[in-house]
Amino acid sequence: MTADVLGPDNAFWIDGEWLGWDSIIDPEETKYSRLAELEREAELRLKYPNADPTLVPYFQDLLTLAEAYFRDTGQHLNVYGDIGELFGAIMYGIKLHKNHAQGSDGRLGNDFVEIKTISPINSKEKTSVRLDRHFNKLLVVKIDDDFEVSGRLIKRANLPKRAGNNLQLSWANMPEAN
Repeated sequence: MTADVLGPDNAFWIDGEWLGWDSIIDPEETKYSRLAELEREAELRLKYPNADPTLVPYFQDLLTLAEAYFRDTGQHLNVYGDIGELFGAIMYGIKLHKNHAQGSDGRLGNDFVEIKTISPINSKEKTSVRLDRHFNKLLVVKIDDDFEVSGRLIKRANLPKRAGNNLQLSWANMPEAN
């Protein structure tokens, strides 16, 4: 028997004819197909044009986990800084430095970017920025009580001038985003 001949070894009988197993589309298999993978990647590129598409699922999963944990326990996980950094990488195209790198959290072109996250725990919606760190831009990311995420990218030159190394910023009175 050749591979071209359909029969009980490589097909099943339905409605008076042999139907090969190859002609059946298994939804589980298409979920992992290369075409489905490319379609998901194209959809992510459309939604997040500056993103490394491999980071998006981690951002979405971490945000979903933080929200579910809070809804189930009333407690917050200590992940909001990581969510803020992933948001910066996805929405703005910031290339993140290795963990605990000194001076800034990432690069955007030739600019060093410091990322500060205002979490749902922070009822006053304020953050503190160390001005002795090496950065040209500041990204302030806010995760609200509904776990919606937004951000404002600000040039360091547009930050309020002050003496000392710490600057307190309020989301409501944030300098103009660039």
